[in-house]
Amino acid sequence: MTWFGHEGPVLAGRLRLPRVAVHTTLASTMDEAHRLAASGAPAGTLVLAEAQTSGRGRDGRRWASRPGAGLWATMIERPSDTAAVAALSLRVGIALAPVLERASDGPVGLKWPNDLFVGDGKLAGVLVEARWRGERPDWVAVGVGVNLAAPEAVTVPTAHLRAVDPVDLLVGVTEAIRAAAAAVGALTAHEREAFATRDLAAGRAILQPVPGRARGIAPSGALLVETAAGLSTQSSGSLIFATTEEGR
Repeated sequence: MTWFGHEGPVLAGRLRLPRVAVHTTLASTMDEAHRLAASGAPAGTLVLAEAQTSGRGRDGRRWASRPGAGLWATMIERPSDTAAVAALSLRVGIALAPVLERASDGPVGLKWPNDLFVGDGKLAGVLVEARWRGERPDWVAVGVGVNLAAPEAVTVPTAHLRAVDPVDLLVGVTEAIRAAAAAVGALTAHEREAFATRDLAAGRAILQPVPGRARGIAPSGALLVETAAGLSTQSSGSLIFATTEEGR
């Protein structure tokens, strides 16, 4: 099996990873990564598919994943720092944004907690799922989906990259994931500043996760919302703007 014409062992060498598992079609790279991790796959194992039949994002939302139309990948990591796991989705997004911007038609913005946009169109998404052994993470699966072509039968605005060599893109994406996963502790001031320069919600009125006005992110990665009762910290939920953009 190949991914855009490249065999798994060749990609593993190019990406300097212990293993790249390549599939023509999978239900979900995330599910396959969990299966491999449970069988002892080492950190740095990457699962790739040319197409997914049941690709998903947060809260079980479906991610359109037709053959050759995107980069559909999940990386296995085995971090030991709980605080870093909590911030990992945002950390990956912060690291990915400049990588994707090299081949985008405009600046890449970040929408808490896990989406990357160009203008009003969703370009990419990040999904992090952890499996725990007691109070410590046993492994995390870091899923990334990037549109390389316009998705079909999608009702919300989307964006996709310009023509790009998929392997060159994969090099940048995997380096970003690995760097984010290697970080420890909560988000640094520098990381929060990097997020702020791309924050699509900054100062905007929102309906969810609580009504109020978005005021950036905390070191934990939680969303800060100015509400009638004061500053609220939201660590879960979806961000919905109090405008016609509610479907984003």
